Amino acid sequence: MSLKASDRQNRMIRTQIQLTKRQVDGLKSLSSENGGSMAEWIRKAIDGLIREAGVPDWEERKRRALAAIGIGRSDIDDVAENHDAYLEDAFDGRKP
Repeated sequence: MSLKASDRQNRMIRTQIQLTKRQVDGLKSLSSENGGSMAEWIRKAIDGLIREAGVPDWEERKRRALAAIGIGRSDIDDVAENHDAYLEDAFDGRKP
């Protein structure tokens, strides 16, 4: 069974990080006061940094890719066979 692309993007991957005592204490405090695990708070912080940096998420990249479909569409139906002639006409005999 293969995973959909969006499922692959959302699955958890175990990783290890090193934090200062101050960071750990802050995370533990945040976690106990507001609920959620330290890992959840770390993920939320990372998601915020990614958003702030303007990195598009999977859905946005997918939307952009789908928007490009058909961008070069033309009413001419023989471009594949006669592309050299069309290019020659476009450049009016000049070499590109």
